[in-house]
Amino acid sequence: MTVRKTVMFYEEIDREYGAPVSPPLQRVAVGSVFANPLAGKAPGADLKPLIALSEELGEGMTRRALAVLGNAPLRAYGKAAIVGLAGDLEHGAAMIHPRIGMAMRRTVRRGKVIIPGNAKVSAAGASFDLVFGPMDAGWDLDAFDTMPITVADAPRPDEIVLCMAVADGGRPHPRVGSGPITT
Repeated sequence: MTVRKTVMFYEEIDREYGAPVSPPLQRVAVGSVFANPLAGKAPGADLKPLIALSEELGEGMTRRALAVLGNAPLRAYGKAAIVGLAGDLEHGAAMIHPRIGMAMRRTVRRGKVIIPGNAKVSAAGASFDLVFGPMDAGWDLDAFDTMPITVADAPRPDEIVLCMAVADGGRPHPRVGSGPITT
């Protein structure tokens, strides 16, 4: 497998809604663009090669993301895949569901909560929202947010863009709270 390109998206939010965000919120997404070995194949094709690939890429992408954030305490994470038009949705699901989360958790050395993930099939330049969820407390409602991602020239019809992300916070100025909401 050859990665055609690696992309990185970094946000530091210092102000939102006219008020300072203190401390500033940092989030980083890292993506790998690579040839889909199952592009154009019938739906019954074995997904194991994609599952193994997601674990390999997940560890490297997570290391890159952590290098950008340094020692920032992590609060949220997420993952996503966008599959080119010669692939199918299950190719994206194979990339984000069975194994990449294990690689991410091993690399950050924590993460008790399921990592939110989404996949879709689309043409190059399509945007998708990478969903963040809490790392350790499932009812940390303020950790949920999204980060829009677009790679102008990917995925090509026979490619996949696989992304993972980490953040040191949730939404700017969160007010929903943590814990189950009761009525």
